[in-house]
Amino acid sequence: MWRDQLAALHGHGPLVTDAHTRASTIEAMAATLLAEHPGDLLLCGASMGGMVAMEAARQAPQRVRGLALLGTTARPETPAMQALREAAIVLFEQGRLAEVIEPNVAFAFHPDNANKPALVQAYLDFVLGAGAQQLVAQNRAVIARPDARVHLPRLQCPVLVLCGEADQLTPPECSREIAALAPRSRLVMLAGSGHMLTMEQPQAVNQELLRWLQLLQIQ
Repeated sequence: MWRDQLAALHGHGPLVTDAHTRASTIEAMAATLLAEHPGDLLLCGASMGGMVAMEAARQAPQRVRGLALLGTTARPETPAMQALREAAIVLFEQGRLAEVIEPNVAFAFHPDNANKPALVQAYLDFVLGAGAQQLVAQNRAVIARPDARVHLPRLQCPVLVLCGEADQLTPPECSREIAALAPRSRLVMLAGSGHMLTMEQPQAVNQELLRWLQLLQIQ
């Protein structure tokens, strides 16, 4: 998911955390991240990772110098989405991972990208590779996520908000809402991208992340 970003941002020493694999709630994931990485932080998160990043900023606002939130939402779970996730959890627990994940390709990608075999296979490899236990745990964590809209107006750090124009899982309205709430935000909508923007439009994402990092270095 972050392969192209790790290569492009190599000089900035990026690190992909696995805190989300060792905690059962968004709040605990954020607390684990903060405990394991002391000092000031620049946090970049996509989808559930964005939820964790926002929660970390709530827990330790004095330590988070910048946020980059990609294809995510600050809203709590809706009853409709909870029902879909609960149904998926039942299938995950039965070992029927592909039955859920393969049809999800149409929702995760821009229509032009959903027909690219190599891209789709890379997505399936890392999602299915997480295994049933992790998929169950992560969906339960997302269902119980906090309402981040409450604390976003108090953020003091620069916030980059990126979203694919064709994102069906966290639609553009979610990113617009985050940008409207966070005082020092910059909103960028990426054409030709759905929810998996780091994979679908890696060069555009890299360009925006580098610009965000440059802004932080200037301050």
